[in-house]
Amino acid sequence: MADDSKTRDKERTENQQPQDGNEDANGEGTQRAAELQQKLEEAKATAEMCRDQLLRKAAEFENYKRRVEIDQVNFVKTANESLLGLLLPVLDDLSRSLKSGKEQKNFDAFYKGVELIQNKFTQVLEGQGLTAFDSLGKPFDVDLHDALLQVPREDVPPGTVVEEVERGYKLYDRVLRHAKVVVSAEPMDSDEPKTSDRNDHR
Repeated sequence: MADDSKTRDKERTENQQPQDGNEDANGEGTQRAAELQQKLEEAKATAEMCRDQLLRKAAEFENYKRRVEIDQVNFVKTANESLLGLLLPVLDDLSRSLKSGKEQKNFDAFYKGVELIQNKFTQVLEGQGLTAFDSLGKPFDVDLHDALLQVPREDVPPGTVVEEVERGYKLYDRVLRHAKVVVSAEPMDSDEPKTSDRNDHR
């Protein structure tokens, strides 16, 4: 009987040991699952925060683009506002000069008045970077001149600008308008000038 009792106690002990191990394993698994669930929730919250920030940045960028487009349109519309403001006094002077010339019939005074207006107008344009360049007596330059005619001349070398029909202008260092000129050619038997264009001097 004593042996049977010892055998039963041993069996109970063996049966209880695996059960305790299973309980420990289940507890660790539950804790691990809870930790993973918490990390998942944190990751979801971070992703949602990043999504909201991205949407806000995208909206801000669209608003910025619209403001830039509006500013560009307004800039184009008002780009010449400063220049026009400077030209208005010149226009006023011209109007007064024309009125005075019509009433007084004094040609010399009228001429001097127009000359002063021209000088004032030139100063305004020069202040904006527009300058005229001299062509008369200079060698023909295809980058600066448009040749309207070639005329035989003995007093200057061929290819020299002998007449400036229309002045040329530069805006800072860039040619805004080519000067229209008459260019000398080698003397010919005929005195008739021949027409030409810029391509003859390239």
